[in-house]
Amino acid sequence: MSTLFQDLPKAEIGRKKLVRWVVFGLLVLLSALVGATAGLLLVYSTDLPQVEQLEHYRPSSITELYDDQGRVIGSFALQRRVVASYDDYPQVLRDALVSIEDKDFYRHWGVNVWRIAGAAYRDIESGGKVQGASTLTMQLARNLFLSPDRSFHRKIQEALLAVQIERRFTKPQIFTLYANQIFLGHGVYGFEAASEFYFSKPAKQLALEQAALLAGLPKAPGYYSPINHPERALKRRNLVINAMLEDGKITTQQAAVAKAKAVQLNLQHDPNSLAPYFVEEIRRYLEGKYGTDQVHQGGLRVYTSLDMDLQRVANQAVLDGLAAYERRHRWKGSLPNLVAQGIALDKYQDPDWDDEPEAGGYIHALVTAVSPGSVMLKISRYSASLTQADATWTHKKLKDILSVGDIVYVKVLALSEDGKARISLEQDSGAQGALVAIDNATGEIKALVGGRDFNESKFDRATQAFRQVGSSFKPYVYTAAIDQGATPDDAIADEPTTFETASGPYSPHNYDERFEGQITLRRALAQSRNIPALKLAERLGIKTVIDYAHRFGVSSSIPAYLPVALGSVEITLLEQTSAFSVFPNDGVRIMPRYITKVTDYEGRMMEEDFPDVRDVISARTARIMTSMLREVVLHGTAIAAASMKYPFAGKTGTTNDFTDAWFVGFSPSMTCGVWMGYDEKKSLGNKETGARAALPVWMNFMNVALADHDPGEFQPPPLTPPGAISQKLDTADTAAAAEETH
Repeated sequence: MSTLFQDLPKAEIGRKKLVRWVVFGLLVLLSALVGATAGLLLVYSTDLPQVEQLEHYRPSSITELYDDQGRVIGSFALQRRVVASYDDYPQVLRDALVSIEDKDFYRHWGVNVWRIAGAAYRDIESGGKVQGASTLTMQLARNLFLSPDRSFHRKIQEALLAVQIERRFTKPQIFTLYANQIFLGHGVYGFEAASEFYFSKPAKQLALEQAALLAGLPKAPGYYSPINHPERALKRRNLVINAMLEDGKITTQQAAVAKAKAVQLNLQHDPNSLAPYFVEEIRRYLEGKYGTDQVHQGGLRVYTSLDMDLQRVANQAVLDGLAAYERRHRWKGSLPNLVAQGIALDKYQDPDWDDEPEAGGYIHALVTAVSPGSVMLKISRYSASLTQADATWTHKKLKDILSVGDIVYVKVLALSEDGKARISLEQDSGAQGALVAIDNATGEIKALVGGRDFNESKFDRATQAFRQVGSSFKPYVYTAAIDQGATPDDAIADEPTTFETASGPYSPHNYDERFEGQITLRRALAQSRNIPALKLAERLGIKTVIDYAHRFGVSSSIPAYLPVALGSVEITLLEQTSAFSVFPNDGVRIMPRYITKVTDYEGRMMEEDFPDVRDVISARTARIMTSMLREVVLHGTAIAAASMKYPFAGKTGTTNDFTDAWFVGFSPSMTCGVWMGYDEKKSLGNKETGARAALPVWMNFMNVALADHDPGEFQPPPLTPPGAISQKLDTADTAAAAEETH
């Protein structure tokens, strides 16, 4: 080496040595940096989740309920998400999202280094963390595996995971995972669910301006909410459109047309609001069988018996029936008032306003102004007015019954595009109604209304309320008599009768305070005479009558005393309605059904329900009873239904002091029951019988339910000679009885 350098100047030798030391030092520093980086990456990667999990990953998704025609009637979810495939997302949505969130998505390997450098520079320049640099893949990694904090540690892990995801999955797969996972405001996750929520249509049908609006939401769903902040959403949407134009995804003309359009939403109605009591019954059943997690996260597909069209008719019939009842009893007042409660009127948002008002619906409105001749009201985004003519039924001056700040119950008659609503004044005194409709051939529940307003009371008066059924119990008495040999034309005495009871003699009477003397069983049932029913029950034995009621499906415990024959037993509306379906079914009872089948997310069958058929009475007895109950409609207490063009039969029921009003009736194809009353079992008012309060609701429902359908015909009853039981009907001794109206 000395030979090598002997001819070089000392200065030159010194420079070469210095270069060598510098190079050596740089190499050592670089090695240290590489080692440190490797060590750092090792530290940050030791607790990273395995991206292989994504191969089997399926996000939490909605359990959906379908009606008998496959239409969605309800859902259960912790996260409102509809899982979709890559092809379900249209090109316009893909372009919009990539343009605004990650322009180099289809070119980078998970991390965009230049974008990170630019963001870091802007953060340093501004003195804070203001610029995001995450790619779609990094956002996916964060949403799936990491916390939302913005620490350096999390950013490193996010980048490492993004690289792993890119190595294992294709770009379409990554886009699909992201599009299904991302939060887009108002409890909605994923672009398919967002499209349905904000625009009431699948993502495939999105227009440019709609796709751009959705693509702008991931940055800050709350801040850019088109519902709460439409002006911010508009600016963000137009920013997305400009980004698409810059990227050459759309033309200048397309951009101009799209930006000129206002933000127009078509919010999806809560599907659970159509049949909330029915949906709640399904929820309780499913959670009891499959568990809460499976029901709310597992994406089950539940196929139910409900008919969405009939349910709408049932809802309207019950609400209209309650409104008619309220008007008969005039104005009661006692309205809640926001001013008295110290609540600012401009801040008030009624729970009824969460859904868009609909013509024909009943809703609460806020009184905003009162003048001598009119009252102004607010209903969500609509305004409405009432005049004195609208208050005629109250028999009071409008200005005397309404004040600014009152929350009043109204019916929406019409809605206009200019934000005006036409309404009628109604009231809610607390009266409740319930309705159940069952398909005779299958036992499927086609409509179920459990009360006036599910938001105010979750108690289901169709399935949970045990109420005295009044004279709608009498068909069990007459069925027992017919089954044991009596005929409809047998005579029985309707006359003053004293029954010896444990507390002394008791003399019941009929609803009209009159007695008809010798009458046929057919007429006694049609006119709902109390004395004949008691005599029949005494002759047969009340335990026999109770046994027949149980055979019909009444599960309530029934005490063995004679007043039971007049309906002093408490039964649910569902049980009573299902029991009456035995008559048009030729003596066969098909257990009522809510669900036809349940599948998992992949379509595998989890359960399938088939009709549970049970023999109750003979076809002969069923047909005779049907003919007798037909007389109730043609010539008896339900004669108001005689004008209907379909063949109907049924029975009214009213309890003491008019606390419960019933009508349960059937056509050859459908059985429907209606109940009306107060939860606290107070009187509905004088003369509020089953025929007056419940029957009109039943008629309104059945008229529409059977329209455009072949109603069929009842099978004629067989001709039979008079039975031996009729010879002793008017000589029976009874143990005890109590007054019961028809």
